[in-house]
Formats: sequence, C-alpha cells, structure tokens
Amino acid sequence: MEVFRLSRARFADPLSGVGAALKGARWNSPGVEMVYTAANRSLAMAEVLVHLSLGMLPDDYLMITINIPTKVKIKKLNLSSLPQDWNRFPSPTSTQKIGDVFVSQNEFAVMRVPSVVTPGDFNYLLNPKHVDFSKIVIKACVPFPFDARLI
Repeated sequence: MEVFRLSRARFADPLSGVGAALKGARWNSPGVEMVYTAANRSLAMAEVLVHLSLGMLPDDYLMITINIPTKVKIKKLNLSSLPQDWNRFPSPTSTQKIGDVFVSQNEFAVMRVPSVVTPGDFNYLLNPKHVDFSKIVIKACVPFPFDARLI
C-alpha cells in the first residue's frame, strides 16, 4: 500500500517521528514519536494547509511516497470507537492517549485513523518503534509546489 506525506525538504528523509514528538499532535503527546501520513496526496496537502498561515505557501515542500508492505499489520480505528471530542481543535488529550497507547503497546507498525480535515478519508500513523517500521520505505520524494490559488 502507498501512503503520502508532505514535508519540508529538510525533514523529509529519514522518517523518524521526531518532529511530531516535539510538540505533540492530534494522535500523540509531546515526547511520543509518530510519523503522520495520508491515504492520498490531496489529503496530505490538506493536512498541511490547515497549519499554514494565510498567504504563506512555502516553496520547499516535498511529496513523499511511502510503501507499506502488505505483510505489515494495520490497526484500524472506527469512528464508533473514538471519543466524542476526537475531531475538536485544538486536539484533545483523549486522542493523544489513543496514539500514545498505540506506540507503547507496540503491537502494530501502522494505525489507520479518520481524517478531521476531510471526513471520509484516512490518515495512517506509523510507529517508528515497531520492528516492522524498517520494512516501510520511501519510494519517492518529489518537489511539491503549492498552487497559488490556494491562498
């Protein structure tokens, strides 16, 4: 399976989860490493755009194509299993705890979660501590110029 990540060039490779651990995010607390990816390129772009200031379209982004081998097990979260506040902004601690448990239990290398930005789409969270993480590889990194009409 292919997943996608839009990243500033200097943080594109290697995949580490260190950036997410610095401040935490929707599915991880500060200090917990996790790599955020998306099911498609458009979702990867949307997930980045919601964090950019209006009128700021950096020119150093890369679209990273990542291969997750079919033998790597994926934990799938269903909407019905999520807390009521899962899609609130700022991100609630309830979802951070879900991701923290995912990483600490270390049973899966990947967890599929619903996107807040585009309902009906999914993000794939990668656990860099899992033994199968080494099987997940970057296939391509290509420049990604944002279309100026987005601002």
